[in-house]
Amino acid sequence: MTPTSTSDRRLAIVPGSFDPLTNGHVDIVLRSAGLFDRVIVAVLVNAEKTPMFTAAQRVTMIEEVFSGHSNIEVDSFDGLLVDYARRQGAAAIVRGLRAVSDFENEFQMTLMNRHLEPAVETVFMMPAEQYTYVSSRLTKEVFRLGGSVHGLVPLTIERRMQASQAAARQK
Repeated sequence: MTPTSTSDRRLAIVPGSFDPLTNGHVDIVLRSAGLFDRVIVAVLVNAEKTPMFTAAQRVTMIEEVFSGHSNIEVDSFDGLLVDYARRQGAAAIVRGLRAVSDFENEFQMTLMNRHLEPAVETVFMMPAEQYTYVSSRLTKEVFRLGGSVHGLVPLTIERRMQASQAAARQK
């Protein structure tokens, strides 16, 4: 099988809460951008969660991280991912898998998405080895408990986390 030519590649959605965006996310997005013509990093708006950053702040920060990549866009959405993917004309949803425990949940979501929209494929990618233990939830927990997140998130995100924490202390 030969690699897909550039003219045959399509749009992929890389969805997530990205609260905060980690270097594992960055790795998956950049590798996706090498496989697809366009990639949309789609920030999930979930009213039931209390995020560290608003959806608008996350979109802005992610745009800063990928500003030098012309085929990477950032957007936000709520509702069903497959509905968003359909509206965007996406061929694929890209999901990162760190461990077997991720696979079980992702497998169920993939089958449901396929049931709802068979035309959109799901592609699983493993992050680079040094990011296999990094998650947004764990990164936030370490940060809130005073640990260093240096190397776990892009520098611009680390600075925003520190600024947010400093602003919260002043209140």
